[in-house]
Amino acid sequence: MTTTAAPAVVADVMNSEPIVVRADAPLSEAADLMERHRVSGLPVVDHEGVLLGVVSRTDLVRVFATQYLWANWPGLSVRHMMTSPALTVRCSTPLLAAAQTMERHRVHRLVVVADDEPTRPIGVISTSDLAQVVAGGRR
Repeated sequence: MTTTAAPAVVADVMNSEPIVVRADAPLSEAADLMERHRVSGLPVVDHEGVLLGVVSRTDLVRVFATQYLWANWPGLSVRHMMTSPALTVRCSTPLLAAAQTMERHRVHRLVVVADDEPTRPIGVISTSDLAQVVAGGRR
């Protein structure tokens, strides 16, 4: 009988190919990336790939719901609506600690960074990833 080790740390369940968007990109590009890749948020980076923040579908809804912002949609860049700094978690962080961070900050995703380089996004872990772990009865 083969047993599979339960995921224990963020690196075990994270999406290791994060879709990122540059801070100077038009907000419409972020919306397009989220739709095309079926994700609800994106790490925001500068021209060198350094993590600056996160932009989410909630941020896009905020633009739509705010008359002044919506009137200026064509000129808005990701940097105008992103949350900064991004909430991050190291790849070696236990899953329970990541879940507690999401709950405490009421967010649906954390940007994953390497243990030795906290400025570069190497993945994303979301509530959906954690729900799959819970559904499997593993922690």
